[in-house]
Amino acid sequence: MRVREAIELVPIFAALDSTSKEELSEFCSIKHYEKGDALFHEGEKANGFFAVLSGLVKIFKTSWDGKEQILHVFGPYEIFAEVPVFHGKTYPASAEAIANTDVLFVPKDSFINFLRRHGDAAIQLLAILSERLRVFTRLIEDLSLKEVPARLASYILYRSTQEKGANVVKLDIPKNLLAGLLGTTPESISRVFAKMKQTECIDISGREITIKDRKFLERLALEGRWTEKD
Repeated sequence: MRVREAIELVPIFAALDSTSKEELSEFCSIKHYEKGDALFHEGEKANGFFAVLSGLVKIFKTSWDGKEQILHVFGPYEIFAEVPVFHGKTYPASAEAIANTDVLFVPKDSFINFLRRHGDAAIQLLAILSERLRVFTRLIEDLSLKEVPARLASYILYRSTQEKGANVVKLDIPKNLLAGLLGTTPESISRVFAKMKQTECIDISGREITIKDRKFLERLALEGRWTEKD
């Protein structure tokens, strides 16, 4: 894939005219990472941000005792690491490819100069940053206040919104990574999935989840309790 073609696929650049996209393509580049490769490490200078073109990237922090907390998993056409770029300091977490991955790399200095000339791109970026803040606020709330069933229900509903409200959600990450993202264990995830299926609020086929009772799932995400279908 050429850089110019990649730019067409990234939502943040959708409002740009053809001339602006061509200008952008002059300083962006496509990078390839094999599964397990690091894109950057926590504490490194933030010299640019990324947009996933194919594959998956996890953003995570590691505690002093080696415990890993996954903060987010990004898939095709999602951008990441844009906040530290504009903050002007270092990456606050690490990034690793969890599948063979291609990304569009946008260098910091060139992009900031570009934004000074293109206010429409700046507005698009502001909207994405606002949504990202909302997602991380919910993640902090889920990890600190909610039990595993509520966390998993919230995640399924979140993925549904990414699919524009579709009732069929495809899990694009393995169970152990999903467990890490939700701050629990794969065994706990399996038990909750089994009970969700038993209560018939979802159905599971491979990595596809079909939402059968959205209202019940929404209550579970909010209250964290198995209410009507026990």
